[in-house]
Amino acid sequence: MQDDITWGVKYLVAEGIADPKRVGIIGGSYGGYATLAGVAFTPDVYAAAVDICGPSNLITLMESIPPYWEAARKTFAVRMGDVSTPEGKAILKAASPLNSTDKIKTPLLVAQGANDPRVNRREAEQIVIALRDRGFPVAYVLAPDEGHGFARPVNNMALFMESEKFLAQYLGGRFQDGGSAESVARLKEISVDPKTVVLSKTVDANAVGLPKPVSDLQAGTSNYQVTIELGGQKINMKVSTLITDGGSSWTAVDTMDTPQGTATDTATIAKTSLTLQKRSLKQGPVDIEMDFAGDKATGTMSMNGQDKPVTADLGGPIFADAAGGDQVVATLPLAVGYAATFRNFDVQTQKVKLQQLNVTAVETVTVPAGKFEAYKVEVTSADGGADKKTLWVAKDSHKVVKVAAVIASMGGAVLTEELTE
Repeated sequence: MQDDITWGVKYLVAEGIADPKRVGIIGGSYGGYATLAGVAFTPDVYAAAVDICGPSNLITLMESIPPYWEAARKTFAVRMGDVSTPEGKAILKAASPLNSTDKIKTPLLVAQGANDPRVNRREAEQIVIALRDRGFPVAYVLAPDEGHGFARPVNNMALFMESEKFLAQYLGGRFQDGGSAESVARLKEISVDPKTVVLSKTVDANAVGLPKPVSDLQAGTSNYQVTIELGGQKINMKVSTLITDGGSSWTAVDTMDTPQGTATDTATIAKTSLTLQKRSLKQGPVDIEMDFAGDKATGTMSMNGQDKPVTADLGGPIFADAAGGDQVVATLPLAVGYAATFRNFDVQTQKVKLQQLNVTAVETVTVPAGKFEAYKVEVTSADGGADKKTLWVAKDSHKVVKVAAVIASMGGAVLTEELTE
């Protein structure tokens, strides 16, 4: 497909339709990949390029495909290369523009959603840094409220205002300067100076230990009102967390009423250490049963009656994950400046996620259950992921009174939970 694009350009040049010194390329998603591949593998063809959420690393792209896309994953493996085989991985590596950034010399505008679950933000920024450090023109637009592609009209308008100006700068031709006040303001907000781009340091998984709680869980029920916002739409739901004493362990059950029916997440949590031992997820046709023991995860994922075995090496215990995970965080020795790193397990990708926790402030929070002085606890990815969560934990009762989260796997949807009783 990339060769077809290249030969298409050559044909247009040969026919006298296109000026070989003024050809640009722009695209999003696969089109973004085509843009990056075009400037990396045929660096003399294009005079300017705009990449919108383009995958630059095909290996991590393939690895980001969730298990419930199994049929699609098999199709991609045949078409692109099977990441589970040495031969397939070699093909994917060679076809990844990220591995050929040293060849790029075309002026490039990179547009990225901060919550993109398919295209890792680090990969986009590695390309920005590579061109910047070698002295080639590069511009960067990062939307903090977008996932894979720009869904919000104001972000789209701002991006294409910048794209039109960028292409006119390097290809010649006209562009409309300015735009609506909202779009102009938004473009200023999402434009990033390439000089300021610094890759966040990833944490060595082998060095991650286990946070030590200063108290145990407490039996009881907490009820929350939940709002999920995405693309201007809002969904209201309710969720309850029930924690019961199971003798040598705790049982936590999250029950959420969703438009697709009731979803339940059940976790068995070891007493004292509060590490995750078992997890059961049920929603509609999806049924997931997992055991966590001996630094391994084993279980079964079932969808529409079809079972798929799950097995993964964890490298250590799982902490503050699944049902009751927020309540486990509340048992830590929270104080402004406290920090901890721990492991979660993503059942969709069947991979370990390293989480970084930081207590950043004490704030007054008002929710339906009342007004609370609460620790502000920020939990972000320690290994380059896009998910992020903020919890407010009451200072006196250590009860989780509010949660705000950005869910990358849902395209950057914003989830808010507030304690009602």
